[in-house]
Amino acid sequence: MASARRRTFATREDLAVQLAADAADRLREAIKAKGGATLAVSGGTTPGLFFETLSHKDLDWTKVIVTLVDERFVPPSSERSNERLVREKLLRNEARLARFVGLYSDATDVDEAARRAQAGVAILGSPLDVVVLGMGTDGHTASFFPDAPNLDVLTDIAQKRRVLAVDAPSGGEPRITLTLPLIVEARHLVLHIEGDAKRQVLDAALAQAAPRLPIARVFDAVPSPIDVYWAP
Repeated sequence: MASARRRTFATREDLAVQLAADAADRLREAIKAKGGATLAVSGGTTPGLFFETLSHKDLDWTKVIVTLVDERFVPPSSERSNERLVREKLLRNEARLARFVGLYSDATDVDEAARRAQAGVAILGSPLDVVVLGMGTDGHTASFFPDAPNLDVLTDIAQKRRVLAVDAPSGGEPRITLTLPLIVEARHLVLHIEGDAKRQVLDAALAQAAPRLPIARVFDAVPSPIDVYWAP
């Protein structure tokens, strides 16, 4: 199991500044090394300030492809859409020039949407350069919910699919998510959490032998330490 390389900040503003600087540096390195970079980000209420800060970074955004770690099966017009959040908070200012590859499509059902998203994600290549995860107070990350019927499939390190559908009772609506293998092979993997409650959940999840919560399964599968950015 990989360890957590913890980075603690006095405020969420300080965290956003440093995480944006570090992510931008990684993207620049990837562009210099191979002519392009990929960035996968998470939704929810936590990353908005980080997105806004990153959107101002001076780098060649025309060579960056942005995608999502997971998405709700709702159209971008929905307030619940992660794509909407990314378009409103990240794909603006300097980052307006980045290319976006989303996971949602107007498919007849979430399984078909996941199959379509798999084709879209394939064009990104692998490994992804920067992946920024979030975490819920139930220990879920991406759309790996503890009550997901297919949790073992989603977090199987030998899983060949890079995108799968999820329909967990606690998820609110069906979702589409990157699977564990694609996430953990990222060149730079970050966990961004805020608040004492989430810090305590992470500590407990990593200390608990069984059952392993989803966030702990990520740490189990990653070969090197995960950078954990935390602010109160």
